[in-house]
Amino acid sequence: MEFIKAGTNFDFMRYKVVAPAVSGIVILASIFSLWVHGGPNYGIDFKGGILIQLKFHQKVDVGEVRDVLSTLGLRNLVVQRFGLEEEHEYLVRVEQMETDLDELSGKIVEQALKERYGAESLEVRRTEIVGPKVGAELRRKGFLAVLYSIVGILIYITWRFEFRFALGAVLALVHDALITIGCFSFLNKEINLPEVAAVLTVIGYSVNDTIVIFDRIRENMRKIRRQALDKVVNSSINETLSRTLLTSGTTLVVVVALFFLGGPVIHNFAFALMVGIVVGTYSSICVASPIVLFWDYAKERLEKRRTQSASARKTAR
Repeated sequence: MEFIKAGTNFDFMRYKVVAPAVSGIVILASIFSLWVHGGPNYGIDFKGGILIQLKFHQKVDVGEVRDVLSTLGLRNLVVQRFGLEEEHEYLVRVEQMETDLDELSGKIVEQALKERYGAESLEVRRTEIVGPKVGAELRRKGFLAVLYSIVGILIYITWRFEFRFALGAVLALVHDALITIGCFSFLNKEINLPEVAAVLTVIGYSVNDTIVIFDRIRENMRKIRRQALDKVVNSSINETLSRTLLTSGTTLVVVVALFFLGGPVIHNFAFALMVGIVVGTYSSICVASPIVLFWDYAKERLEKRRTQSASARKTAR
């Protein structure tokens, strides 16, 4: 099955300067957003604290629930609606408490609310407790997981292809990760362990698309040695375009279904995958390949300068 007809020749390399420039602007905007927000909006997994999911059997006011729980002396208390409005579910978050988090359990919160609304008025669906030290350790390990994966990919592609291909692939992966995290920052969404797993998934997915294109570029470089590199790259992208769009499109359909139908628990995870797939497909075509061209151009210019310098030295002698 071919989504794009054979012989189609879109001139992607026409935008080899514009596309990376646009990506650079988006990355700078993402970094600026992170700076404004004081870094990523870490959730309970990374900041430490307690999360309690409550389900009421009747409609209650968020502000009233917050007032009831504030009498318990909780710090950084956040109460927000969870899921559909008619389900009457709420999340209670308490972050970075100096006291022992184990002392604060769902039973204490449940007891306070039942005294206000009645014994059969609610139930505690789940309780998650993460200490500050554990949260900091998880944050460090999450960052290292992303870093090690990128370094491993750099080593593999350098061995499998050439360094210029490895550089293009790794910069495209950094591009994907930064923009995905930037989207979370723009929308002030929380980042927890599932979102880190989503970023790692996006990195693996994106590099797969990139390697398919690079493999075709290398194959065509052997077949058409006299043709300029930018034309070889453009032809290679067009030859693999149908496969790229079909793979990304079918995966995106599943992720979009998870985003809208999977429920609030995996909402942010699906959002990260959704953004990552779109950005990763774009970067494989419009970021990774132009970087290979820029590296080749820079290498040619350096060799010309060396040749001119050598010629000038011989003439001076």
